[in-house]
Amino acid sequence: MDTFIIEGGRRLCGRIRVNGSKNSALPIMAAALLTRHPVKLRGVPDLADIRNMLRLLAELGCHRTNEAPGAPDLSTLILHSDDESQSHARYDIVRTMRASICTLGPLIARRGYAKVSMPGGCAIGDRPVDLHLRGLSALGAHITLENGDIVAKAPPGGLRGATIFLGGPFGSTVLGTANVMSAAALAKGTTVIESAACEPEVVDLARLLNAMGARISGAGSPRITIQGVPELGPVDHTVMPDRIEAGTFIMAAAITNGDLTIENCPIDALLAVTDRLTAAGVYVQPAQGSPDDGLHASVRVTCDRVLKPVEVTTQPFPGYPTDLQAQLMALLCIADGNSVITERIFPERFLHVAELARMGARLFRQGPTVIISGVRHLIGAPVMASDLRASAGLVLAGLAAQGTTYVNRVYHLDRGYEKMEERLRAVGASIQRIDEKEAAEH
Repeated sequence: MDTFIIEGGRRLCGRIRVNGSKNSALPIMAAALLTRHPVKLRGVPDLADIRNMLRLLAELGCHRTNEAPGAPDLSTLILHSDDESQSHARYDIVRTMRASICTLGPLIARRGYAKVSMPGGCAIGDRPVDLHLRGLSALGAHITLENGDIVAKAPPGGLRGATIFLGGPFGSTVLGTANVMSAAALAKGTTVIESAACEPEVVDLARLLNAMGARISGAGSPRITIQGVPELGPVDHTVMPDRIEAGTFIMAAAITNGDLTIENCPIDALLAVTDRLTAAGVYVQPAQGSPDDGLHASVRVTCDRVLKPVEVTTQPFPGYPTDLQAQLMALLCIADGNSVITERIFPERFLHVAELARMGARLFRQGPTVIISGVRHLIGAPVMASDLRASAGLVLAGLAAQGTTYVNRVYHLDRGYEKMEERLRAVGASIQRIDEKEAAEH
């Protein structure tokens, strides 16, 4: 397993570009199972999760073709579901990423049958799939659990529209909304999803489906209405920029007291983040000459020399995102005063707390809340990455720390950030990747 070695104390200055959204690309890729026509996707990030989804889709008869022979990267994909004989998403692949569950709805809707292993992903607490199954059952699917697999069958005549409530104890479900919306696109009649997830990634999926011929309205609001259509056609779609990657780089600039211009930044999807950062003394402003279209803006990040403490509670969109909680905690470790972070989405998502404490952070956890007492500086130390976003938080802490930080098990990072060390190094960070053998020598 690879390790990052970070020499802290370097200001980040320059320009960095945000890639396409992983959380948007994965359910969009799964939606290629809904049609026999080619689905062309642009701006797809080159990540471990994306490659695993490609492997899964290939096993389900949905293959990737290149625009040009030997095309080396994933930035443009053409997916074609040309073999409908296989509908089993096996555990060996599904266990590597939770978004595999997004193949369930398209498979039932298009092929009438699906067998999908219960999903895996990061160790950040319980994330049940009961809302997915409740929504698909409401469309008429018969669902059973057999040997760890979800087995779903459409009724004779196919799925039929229904009114579905998708609210849960911690709010709506993003992947559940994506699954049900995708299935309902081919169901007979009208489907209404009440308490739907409002995240921008749901809007991006709806934009793709509508371009394929679906009739979806209300995406981005708590009520989505889908008029079922007999079939979906080809599409050419550009994946939205990754708001979590953008937020991570914004905080990387702030924690190093840097001056960073971030291109292709979905600033309208980060208003809760910029609100809290502004309160802390971090300024995210349109870069000179940047188009003000909200989706693809360039922003300049600067900050006060001394950061101020803030209070934050994670919430479903448009609230503060749980996927940026660890990064903000790292930043607040060096604020002047006591900050409070309350985690309402995944109350156990605090494995990074103990690792930040190893670097000299002063943290006190009580249930879903952590109180952060700022210190003048963090101290480099060996730390262990426990999940994708915690890994990013530890990298940020290492960028600001005095001395050398070793972030172990960075394979988590590779699931959500493309070549993170190279991109940070290009704007002034001292960061390198070493393999397991080299790490042992250190």
